[in-house]
Amino acid sequence: MNTMNTLLYAIGGFIGLLIIYLIFAYNRFVTLANRIKEAWSDIEIQLKRRYDLIPNLIETVKGYATHEKGLFEEVTKARTLAMGAQGVKDHAQAENILSGTLKSLFAVAEAYPDLKASNNFAQLHDELADTENKIQAARRFYNSNVIEMNVKMESFPSGVVGRMFGFQKSEFFELEEKAAREPVKVAF
Repeated sequence: MNTMNTLLYAIGGFIGLLIIYLIFAYNRFVTLANRIKEAWSDIEIQLKRRYDLIPNLIETVKGYATHEKGLFEEVTKARTLAMGAQGVKDHAQAENILSGTLKSLFAVAEAYPDLKASNNFAQLHDELADTENKIQAARRFYNSNVIEMNVKMESFPSGVVGRMFGFQKSEFFELEEKAAREPVKVAF
């Protein structure tokens, strides 16, 4: 009878430890999922700020470079595409397109010394540069949380627990290599 009690205690202890592990693992996945949502929200806030700056930038440049109508339309289309993007992958693609058109816009601005000297343009330039830096910081925070979630999902036994509770790997918010190497040029 004594060995039977010992065996029951051992099984009960094992089950208790398993339940405690499941609770901690589940709570860790919930924490990671919420941090990823928070990080994505930070990215969206900065992207919205960027989208709000672009019309003002276009209007400022239009005053000096009236014959660049095609470029203004490209920037506007790229902004609209980026604003309508759904999901991480679509946002990344749209942002790469928008960054390319903004590079072209700033390249045009380089050809107009009066525009570069404009206080309004300088202020928009500084705000856009600040926003670009904030987007990069938010992107790094998001991707670091995605790495942590994906490692948990690929590891044993946490991956089993994650799949058991319906958690999934997350997508990175990545820029194309070319875009990552060549940030939007905002220098005068």
